[in-house]
Formats: sequence, structure tokens, C-alpha cells
Amino acid sequence: MRSNMHIIIRLEIEKAKANIGQIATLIHENDADLVAIDVKKETPQETIRDITIKVNDEPGQLKVIKALNDSDGVYVKHISDRTFLVHLGGKIDIKPKLDLKNREQLSHVYTPEVARVCNAIHANPLLAYNLTIKSNSVAVVSDGTAVLGLGQISPEAAMPVMEGKAMLFKRFADINAYPICLDTTDTDEIIRTIKAISPGFGGINLEDIGSPQCFEIEETLKQELDIPIFHDDQHGTAIVVLAGILNALKLTKKNLKECKIVVCGVGAAGIAITKMLLAAGAENVIGVDKEGSITRDHSYDNKMWEWYANHTNPEKVDATLSEAMTNADIFIGVSRGDILQEEDLKNMAKDPIVFALANPIPEISPDIARDHVRVMATGRSDYPNQVNNLLCFPGIFRGALDARASSINEQMKVAAAEAIAATIGSDELSEDYIIPGVFNEKVVERVRAAVVQAANESGVSRKT
Repeated sequence: MRSNMHIIIRLEIEKAKANIGQIATLIHENDADLVAIDVKKETPQETIRDITIKVNDEPGQLKVIKALNDSDGVYVKHISDRTFLVHLGGKIDIKPKLDLKNREQLSHVYTPEVARVCNAIHANPLLAYNLTIKSNSVAVVSDGTAVLGLGQISPEAAMPVMEGKAMLFKRFADINAYPICLDTTDTDEIIRTIKAISPGFGGINLEDIGSPQCFEIEETLKQELDIPIFHDDQHGTAIVVLAGILNALKLTKKNLKECKIVVCGVGAAGIAITKMLLAAGAENVIGVDKEGSITRDHSYDNKMWEWYANHTNPEKVDATLSEAMTNADIFIGVSRGDILQEEDLKNMAKDPIVFALANPIPEISPDIARDHVRVMATGRSDYPNQVNNLLCFPGIFRGALDARASSINEQMKVAAAEAIAATIGSDELSEDYIIPGVFNEKVVERVRAAVVQAANESGVSRKT
């Protein structure tokens, strides 16, 4: 069955060597459908046309393009699909909140009357929360060093991801977010730049910044700025993981404090997940990287691993991943695909919980794991229980901004995780539904309310 994947291809055709009828036949022979033809330019010698075709998938698209490129007198000039088309001109915009229609209005929003507002804020900087966009604005900042599954790319190439993040902030929490991609990977320069732009923002969302630099950047900014700093790749993932774990434990009737938990991948996400688990009451977490388990019997050049060794693995287990999995209640993978074996699952404790979050290939396929685990979660949308940061960051920032919080602390993160988990009622909870869907309208408001309460109780709220 054909999908609805439509591709627009701009072709330059030499009339003496090819015609549109031949091209239509070629498209059909390569298992695609010709949907539309638009003439862009016509001369006696050549024609330039945009042809819209329908293909099954990306390999089908590549097959057609290769056939066209191999045709004498046919030149592929440009290719656009629906994804590229929605990015044309960028995905976000800035609009004024009132329509300027006369000089009198202009005098209030700009010179001369705006000077009175400036002086008021200068005398009392906290008035910026009332009289500027600061109270509802977040900077989405990246250096492009760890973008999605792409790794390090240019700041320009990272912009579509940051624009997308800004769209999600607006759509789900009505927060004005601005994509800022920095043309530097120097840790000190990134810190200086974010500090310099911070007066205009109520919060900073660090995004797709590689490890270990992300730790230093976040910690320094948290110490030197009085607005929430949140590295979503770390904490957003950790919060949603904890939410899923809390619900999985309800099904298995296990206590987090008594569970043996194996975390595979001790990078930014793995460390943040571990901190969340510890904050929620876990006591037996074993981190495993490619060299084996992290234990305080060893010393590490990576200072975050030193922290990890001193706060986890109370029994000092020195083991490979497979060895560590013996009698484990919970496995959480944030590493790479296909590193967990079926036998490893068989060696886990009764009713095992497996979060295989590597993308696009999980640490073990859910199809293989199905017969051996009680609860399974992945980072993919085509399987149940997707761990998606979108469940976290809109609500946690909405709450932090509404509370005018000076930071996002552990109490607020745990509260957010508990709120996400509680979105699923006990009558709805099942092995295939421990994490709510990203379009669940209850999530943002429940997270917002929980975060505001936690901010008030922990003393970081400045809202009076």
C-alpha cells in the first residue's frame, strides 16, 4: 500500500533528449506515483518543472531520484518533501500584542513614554517581570555539539531543532521561547554569553550540549544567575523516566528503595536519571559503561564519574553489564542499540522493568524482550510507553516562571515526575500505559501546579 509521503522535485529537462511523458513512465517503473506537474520556466531548448510524486518511504524516494539523475537530459535541481516545506522561512514568528494604528499609541510603546517604564525598572529590577516579556520567556541555547542523533553539527544546522523546541514551548505551555545557537564550543565563552543575554529571559533551557561540558555550564550558570537553568537532555529525560518507573512499580508492587537498578550509559542523561532515582528514594543503583560498572574501588579522571562512584553501587559490584543484570529489578539504558541480550533479561528478578531508551535502536528490541519483561519502555513513538521530554519541559518551565523561581531544584523535579505519573489513574494503568501521551492535555497543568507548590515549599519562589 502506498503511503502519503509526497516529494517535490525540480527538474531541468533538455527537450532534445527527454520529455515529460518519458519521465512519468520512469517514475511509475520505480514504484512511485506522479501526482502533479508545475511549469516554472519554459524555453525552446529546455523546461524547468516541479513534479510532485508519492512514494512509499525514504528508500523509495532515493530510488526515484537516482533513476531521474541517471536519465540523459534530465537534471535534478532541488528536492523538497513535506518536512522541508514546513521549515521554509523558519517555523516560528514574533508578533506584537497590540496593533499600532496611530502616533498616540506609538508614543506609549516607544519614545517618549517608554522612558518612564525604563526608569521604573532601573530603580527596581524586579519590575522587569511585570513590565517586560521576561516573565514568560525562555532562551533555548545550544552549541550544536550533541544534536539529537546527529552529534556535533554547525550552529546553523542546529537551528531547526531549537526552533522546533521553541514551537513546543509555545504550543504546550504558551511560553515565548527563542532559539539561540552559539558559534562557539568553548565552555567559558558559552557561560559568558548566556550570562550576558540572561536579563531578557525568565529561564534558560540548555539543549543538545555535549558531555562533560554540559555539567560545568549548567552548574556555573546555576551558581551565578538567579533564574532557572535547565539542561533538558539531562533532567527532562530523568523526570519522565522517574514518572514511568513510579507507575511501573505500582504494577509490580515493588518498592523503589528495595529495587536493584542498573543504569547503562553513564553520560549526561544516565547521571541525571541516577540523581533523580536517588532523590526519589532509590538506594541500590549500579551504573555501567563500556568499561563495566562504576565503583568507588576505582578512581576516574571524569569528575562526574567520581561523584557517581561515591554515591552509587553500595555493594561495590565490579561487573560487566551482563553480570550486573543478575537479579536486577529495573534496567535503564541510555547508551546504544542492541547491547542487551535476551539471556540478560532471563537473569533479572521477577517482573522486570526495562527502559531501553537508545534511539533509534533500543538496547534490546521490544519484540525480543516482550516474553521476558513485565513492563517495557523505549524512546520510540512506534512502541508503547515512549519516554519523551515533551512531557516535562513545558510544564516544569511554566511552573518555574509562574513561581518566579530562582532555580529548578530536586524537589521541583521529583514533583514534576510524580505529577506526570499521577496523570494516569489507577483504573487506566497497564503494562502498555505507564507514561501518558504527549498530547494528554492534563500533563502540563498538573506539572505546572506541582512545580509551583514545590518551589513555594522549598523557598525558591519569589512570587508574592
